[in-house]
Amino acid sequence: MNSRFPTFLLALCTGLFSTCGATLGVGDAAPKLQPGKWIQGDPVQAFEPGKAYLVEFWATWCGPCRASIPHLNEIASKFKGQGLVVIGQDVWENDESLVEPFVKKMGTNMTYRVALDEKAGSEKGRMAETWMEAAGQNGIPTAFLVDPKGRIAWIGHPMTLEEKVLSQVISGTYDLQKAAADFAEQERRNRVLDAAWRKLRGSIKAKDWDTAESDLVEFAKQLPENDQEGLDRVRLDILFGRKNYDAGFALMGRMADARPEVPMIQNELAWRIVSDPSLEKRDLVLAERLAVRASTLTQDRDPAILDTLARVRLLQGRKDEAIRLQEAAVKFADENARPSLEKTLESYQKGALPKAE
Repeated sequence: MNSRFPTFLLALCTGLFSTCGATLGVGDAAPKLQPGKWIQGDPVQAFEPGKAYLVEFWATWCGPCRASIPHLNEIASKFKGQGLVVIGQDVWENDESLVEPFVKKMGTNMTYRVALDEKAGSEKGRMAETWMEAAGQNGIPTAFLVDPKGRIAWIGHPMTLEEKVLSQVISGTYDLQKAAADFAEQERRNRVLDAAWRKLRGSIKAKDWDTAESDLVEFAKQLPENDQEGLDRVRLDILFGRKNYDAGFALMGRMADARPEVPMIQNELAWRIVSDPSLEKRDLVLAERLAVRASTLTQDRDPAILDTLARVRLLQGRKDEAIRLQEAAVKFADENARPSLEKTLESYQKGALPKAE
């Protein structure tokens, strides 16, 4: 995984910009724990003085949540002996019966405590209401770090939590007053960004490309320098919306070459080229280059990437190779992804290109 995920991209993926109406923030006393069934680990009835707690909200259907689990597990293992308790609080779950099998399957990659939300007397869940909703957090994964005095010391995406912050909170050297002030200022900025982002997306949805480009310039002015790269995806939407394919594919190439070591970026871009139904032109040479790069980086064993490369091959008229690659994708897939990949394989064997899912 990319070692640095821009804050802007995390906000777009999880909806962290919107914090309107929040009544809970950094510096406040942490709400009481009100989980439902504990799936794994010893139940935590209340915050124990002298211990720090990392309460992370997640769900089995959430891709970014699954991606952050190994990171959380590393934190739990590294800081366990220093007085940190990590709790994976399931929330907004579509089917709670899936949680326990999911945790068991994760095995040693998910060893920290896990609990369901308490739905008795609460349609959304008690933890969802008193933590997430109260803090104005409407996207997951979101983590709350509680200090040894029971105060919220940090709120954010778990992948952005720095170890030095954990160490300072655990040791009691963390400047909570400054953190609270910084958090309040960031929330103010997020509200401004949220309004600008909604305006930009509205222009794109209306296909008002001139206004969208103007809105993008104004939005970019408000972003920190290290978050600017996230705007390339928006620029790509505008270029493709204008049907300026040559410029769009050139931008895709630059985006991929800027992070050649990250297979998921290569795969994401290649997949869009071969699957986006709105594209009237496809650069299969670029798609092949990116998909091959991604597959090489993953030792030709990642089912999603193999699926992309197989689609590239079929579009190139190389049916036999497409079938071979799709068979490999099926082989390496887990039981959740396998049925869809098998269906695609059947289409390839008939020489047909299925609609991308």
